[in-house]
Amino acid sequence: MILFTSMGLLGLLALSIPVGIVLFLLAFGVDSFFSPFPLMRGLGQVVWSSSNNPTLIAVPFFVLIGEILLRSGVAQRTYSALNAWVSWLPGGLIHANIATATMFSATSGSSVATAATVATVATPQAEKLGYDPRLFTGSIAAGGTLGILIPPSINLIVYGFLTESSIPKLFLAGIVPGIMMALLFMLATIVLCVVYPKLGGPKQHSSWREKIIALKSLTPILFLFISVVGSIYMGWATPTEAAAIGVLISLIIALAYQALSKEMLISSLIGTVKITAMIMLVVIGAYVLNFALTAAGVGRALQDLLQGLGLSATATLLVIILTYIVLGFFIETLSLMVATIPIVVPIIAQMGYDTIWFGILMIILVEMALITPPVGLNLYVVNSARKNGNMMDVILGSIPYVLIMLLMVFLLIAFPNLALYLPDNF
Repeated sequence: MILFTSMGLLGLLALSIPVGIVLFLLAFGVDSFFSPFPLMRGLGQVVWSSSNNPTLIAVPFFVLIGEILLRSGVAQRTYSALNAWVSWLPGGLIHANIATATMFSATSGSSVATAATVATVATPQAEKLGYDPRLFTGSIAAGGTLGILIPPSINLIVYGFLTESSIPKLFLAGIVPGIMMALLFMLATIVLCVVYPKLGGPKQHSSWREKIIALKSLTPILFLFISVVGSIYMGWATPTEAAAIGVLISLIIALAYQALSKEMLISSLIGTVKITAMIMLVVIGAYVLNFALTAAGVGRALQDLLQGLGLSATATLLVIILTYIVLGFFIETLSLMVATIPIVVPIIAQMGYDTIWFGILMIILVEMALITPPVGLNLYVVNSARKNGNMMDVILGSIPYVLIMLLMVFLLIAFPNLALYLPDNF
């Protein structure tokens, strides 16, 4: 049964069938071959109960925030402002890529949207100033992954929904690892550009007056982040209500920049509907598959298999980590999460690990799937923003940042409080 589910997932994805449909087909297969009960007679109720959850309303709101900011010119202003502050470091504009991705991660819950935004703004600058295309594009792809770690995060909302975990606690847990990983990305860039100066580009020195003026362009993003996240932790709003507040503030920002128009709103709404429809199809499919797997006893079978190996809790965790790394080569981020959460998280909880902590660990592991071939979405997004060049440049440039993610995984294992301190104390 485990082999059927695993091979079926990989085989159907290899046929380029949409992920949401794959999850439904697997559920039908499990029902047909392994369940003594007609599980699919309850399909309507399962689909309705999985989609009729107020928590999921936050998803289109957070997507809409990113769409509005992308089309209102906030990205260009943010990039220019951060360029004034960080491009004096070895690596120059590469640090502006990472810093801008970090800022946008705090307002948009999507990694792909973050990578696309930064790539659109930054790529013309790199080509004009003669930066090495590998590290420059790799930094954008890697920086974009922070979109699903730093709150608000659509993936953390989905994880919280599927595991019945506290979404505010998950948001808090992602702050320190997210900022820490961004700093490690910048540190790795500095080291590489000091050792191999050709990887970077010309440093740009801005006066203190220019830096102070640049802060004006960062104020809207910071205000939006504080309003959304702060309203949740002050107890003034639920995550869904905070997302709605974020949409309103985004519209005010667009109006202040004289970018609010009928055409901009229509394109933002169409983009939101497309992305939300894709997410909801995957989430509902995952819920149906979870129902079928649980009823057929796959979870128990996998637990028995792992217990039969006689591994310690730490060794079992390492096996799970290795599995996520391998699956990340072939399966897209959200799909990887929703297909494995129903099976893996109960095992993690049974071994005594904190599910909030594991949620952050899982997010970092699936982030790697965004920048590892052949399915790394951020690689394709960044490469498509370039006028010329090949995919191999982006892949090679992402390798140092993949290693940083692995380092962050082991830091979280060694020091769980990196993720748990804020949720446990606030």
